[in-house]
Amino acid sequence: MTTTEENQAKGAEDSRGNRRVIQGVVTSAAMDKTVVVTVIRRIRDKHFHKFVNRKVKYRAHDENNNCNNGDVVELIASRPYSKTKRWRVVRTIEKAREQL
Repeated sequence: MTTTEENQAKGAEDSRGNRRVIQGVVTSAAMDKTVVVTVIRRIRDKHFHKFVNRKVKYRAHDENNNCNNGDVVELIASRPYSKTKRWRVVRTIEKAREQL
């Protein structure tokens, strides 16, 4: 493994400092070199003190088109690739299960 691969494997720690790293599920892989990743956060409601799910969709750069719908991936903040893409897929944590 070369040093650049080791830096990518470390994730947020690289020569450009600390970067945000988030996990999510791929919800769309129809575009070329782009995936839509949904990140679900559980936050506590201030008034009722119940837990509420908050969903955010991010468009992320997938250089080799490796991701498919249902994959759990790790994203890292990066330079702007386009008007809406500000994230890059670092690694696939879990592949989607086969549907019958």
